[in-house]
Amino acid sequence: MRVITQQRTGGPEVLTIVDAPVPQPLPTEVLVRVKAIGLNPLEARLRAGEFPLIGQPPFILGWDISGVVESAPTWRFRPGDEVFGMPLFPRAANAYAEFVSAPALHLARKPASLSHVEAAALPVVGLTAWQGLVDLAGVTEGDRVLVHGGGGGVGHVAIQIAKALGAHVITTASASKREFVEGLGADEVIDYTRVDFTEAVRDIDVVLDTLGGDPAERSLDVLRPGGHLVTAVAEEDADLVARFEAAGMRFSGIGVDPDPVALRRLVELVEQGKLRVHVQQTFPFDQVADAHRLLDAGHLQGKLVLTV
Repeated sequence: MRVITQQRTGGPEVLTIVDAPVPQPLPTEVLVRVKAIGLNPLEARLRAGEFPLIGQPPFILGWDISGVVESAPTWRFRPGDEVFGMPLFPRAANAYAEFVSAPALHLARKPASLSHVEAAALPVVGLTAWQGLVDLAGVTEGDRVLVHGGGGGVGHVAIQIAKALGAHVITTASASKREFVEGLGADEVIDYTRVDFTEAVRDIDVVLDTLGGDPAERSLDVLRPGGHLVTAVAEEDADLVARFEAAGMRFSGIGVDPDPVALRRLVELVEQGKLRVHVQQTFPFDQVADAHRLLDAGHLQGKLVLTV
């Protein structure tokens, strides 16, 4: 099979395609013939060597996959089943490949209404948003939820999950993404290039932060007493944690992990027509470097996906 690997850290040019043996699934695992691979900003950071989550090169990036079960030494799936998921995170899943061996519990059956491209775009962002809003924050009907970066991968899914939970959803986004996020169900949109969000909203129950830095810090000013900041990017900022706790606010960092229950709940939302994932652009497998250049540029609308 072909895999995308790298021998050193650096820019997108370090990604190379080589031949490798097809992995052999263990009992309770399945071998998936991959049809599409979702790309995430984290993978660009790992490629560049910003932190050693999966060790030093050589390694194979990637977690989001959708494909067809090739072999299944488990009772959970049969060859031919269409599946998707985010196996093994934060350990290496070696998903930038034509075949992936994954624990059956880390996969779910792909909804018929989703293409492989759409399904591959969903797991990391969908599980991050679900675990942040449901498991950590416990969002319920009537809550006021502010999503920072509503046009991005996690953000655009979080808007839809919060709406499905009955929340009043406010999001920050650029003017070019206003129509997009309103179409996802955002009740209020703050153009962060023109308006300071701390002057536009108050009494927020939950802030979901996908950006970190200044927006996360200033979210303290818009939360109601006892409000909750859930962040996907600033979870290790000890000073920020101390500031929120001193103010009587709750602070949680999302360390997303494989979750078969939440994955099935995402499938239910998809099948109910309450959740869709937006793919900004697809790239053929051998154009992964071009895809990573777009990842590096940032300001994406939804997700990028490799097709195999």
